[in-house]
Amino acid sequence: MLRIDGSYGEGGGQILRTSLALSSILKVPIEIYNIRAKRENPGLRPQHISAIKAIAELYNAKVENLKEGSGIIRFYPRELKEEKISLNVGTAGSITLILQTIIPAACFSNKAVEFEIIGGTDVKWSPTSNYFSLVTLEAFRALGVNAYIKIEKRGYYPRGGGIVKCIIKPSNVKSIEWLKFKEINPCIVSVCSNLPLSVAERQLNSAKKKLEREGLRVEREEFKEESAIDKGTSILVYSTGEGVFIGGDAIGEKGKPAELVGEEAAQSFLKAYKAKAPLDEHVADMIVPLLFLAEGSSKFLTSEATEHLKTNLYIASLFTKREYRIDLDENRSLVSIF
Repeated sequence: MLRIDGSYGEGGGQILRTSLALSSILKVPIEIYNIRAKRENPGLRPQHISAIKAIAELYNAKVENLKEGSGIIRFYPRELKEEKISLNVGTAGSITLILQTIIPAACFSNKAVEFEIIGGTDVKWSPTSNYFSLVTLEAFRALGVNAYIKIEKRGYYPRGGGIVKCIIKPSNVKSIEWLKFKEINPCIVSVCSNLPLSVAERQLNSAKKKLEREGLRVEREEFKEESAIDKGTSILVYSTGEGVFIGGDAIGEKGKPAELVGEEAAQSFLKAYKAKAPLDEHVADMIVPLLFLAEGSSKFLTSEATEHLKTNLYIASLFTKREYRIDLDENRSLVSIF
């Protein structure tokens, strides 16, 4: 059994998600202790329990000590079950964080899996569903991952209720060298629910103005209203293609002007774009578990080596015994996996 210290690095849920995915793929039983020990509310939270239950059902796994607040669990994966799985995260627990776990775990199997997940699509401290769909999954597919999602309903804080359907098919994941930055004109998609459509339009216009002040031309723009239980908004600025996967997103909050939401998304996008990094800091950490399981070495440049990235590199190395290195390349980080 592989024992993993959950307080390593950023000490949050990332260790849990990556460890569960790799444990399931490689059939390695694990014990994770000190779970989220560095957080104000340490131990398992409801959204973590939902993710564990989803992957346990997917892999017919045995899980010990699975309860809210638990600081230690043991996970014993078995063979993948071929079936459709429905999961209700409860309230506004992040759907995209669960997808970070189940897509890598399922794509290495020889069976197709369908998920329906109910919860939060656009919530704090996680990628928005548009970012995951239009940036993360585009990068995954460029690696050979055969996965798709459909956002059927938005879910915001506090009640969630968003619905996302996901299809994951057998995949052939390959190694990569994403080192060249290409200037790809950004696109913008702005969404609101149970609010005037003008809110989404104002978010978009604010982001567009900031990009134009930096000399960028927006390739495509869209603002729309979508159904949800609660009021909410999100916006994404992104550029993808030819080894470039950059996105900046933001969500609306009560009392926060739509113009500020749009400006935040544009600023997040510009961080990677102006650094001339082909991968933004978020998609960089999400591709790491896949690259450690691909044949051959990989290299990529990202705008920042975050704690999430360092944590994923470390955890993946524990499972695979492969080595990695992070080097500075001007104002970017060069990640090499051997």
